[in-house]
Amino acid sequence: MTTASKLTLALLLLTALTLAGLATAQEFSPAVVFDMGGKFDKSFNEAAYNGAERFKKDSGIAYRDFEVTAEAQREQALRNMARRGSQIVVGIGFAQASSIEKVAKEFPQTKFAIIDAVVDLPNVQSIVFKEHEGSFLVGMAAAMASKSGKIGFVGGMDIPLIRKFALGYEEGAKYINPKIEIFQNMTGTTPAAWNDPTRGGELARSQFDRGADVVYAAAGATGLGVLQAAKDRGKLAIGVDSNQNYLYPGTMLTSMVKRVDLAVYESFKFAREGVWQAGVRNLGVAEDGVGWALDQYNRSLITADMELKLTQARSDIIARRIKVTDYMAK
Repeated sequence: MTTASKLTLALLLLTALTLAGLATAQEFSPAVVFDMGGKFDKSFNEAAYNGAERFKKDSGIAYRDFEVTAEAQREQALRNMARRGSQIVVGIGFAQASSIEKVAKEFPQTKFAIIDAVVDLPNVQSIVFKEHEGSFLVGMAAAMASKSGKIGFVGGMDIPLIRKFALGYEEGAKYINPKIEIFQNMTGTTPAAWNDPTRGGELARSQFDRGADVVYAAAGATGLGVLQAAKDRGKLAIGVDSNQNYLYPGTMLTSMVKRVDLAVYESFKFAREGVWQAGVRNLGVAEDGVGWALDQYNRSLITADMELKLTQARSDIIARRIKVTDYMAK
């Protein structure tokens, strides 16, 4: 074979491999179904969106997505993604559990993942978080920052998951100040409670009126009203899920970061790499699944002593020297 022939053969082989790689990339088509509140809620859904976007940037592979605006849409959206050939479909939020259970049985060859709920099927990965551990840390921060000895909590929909946030927050605050007073309000009992910033603001203001000077919002888009109310009153707020410190620098004490972005990113990545596994993943501080946010937006509000105590508490939780109560396991 001549040198020219060898070169031509090599070029043809390289072209074939390149096209094969492109075909593989194009054939893999992950999907995510966002829940009520929308993918730009600056909190829970947006964290999921950021994870999907990170995968797209890193891999060059586009993903399909759908934003649920009515409860009846969940099942159909999941089914449509599976029908269109998505190899992995991620449902955001506990409310999608029954829909995923049904659709996953219809499409046993499709991989599904759900955030914040457990669905026991051979083609479903359930990703849950130890929100109580992260909430314990921001509860500590609230108690250390409070000058009145009174702090608040505004939850979204009154469900055990949000009670889990609230209990961890309470235990963290009392770890610092056993006599601290904690006001708690839930926004509602229906999914609309996740997307009512006006009501969130009203609840926060009522807590400020009672003497609270730090309020933690665990309420999806409703929490945006809490953060705004704190800004308006010159009080402190604590964000949730995504790092919300940037929204109101100077009045955002910190955010309880819940790595929904990592959960979505790894679901897509592991499915593409062929290492995805069904079962339950439970992410806490030890797995960097939850934590508290420190950045340029709240640096001036977190003293060296506060940071030291929070860092030590994180280590103590990992080492089981501090045991935070899981409301949902009581």
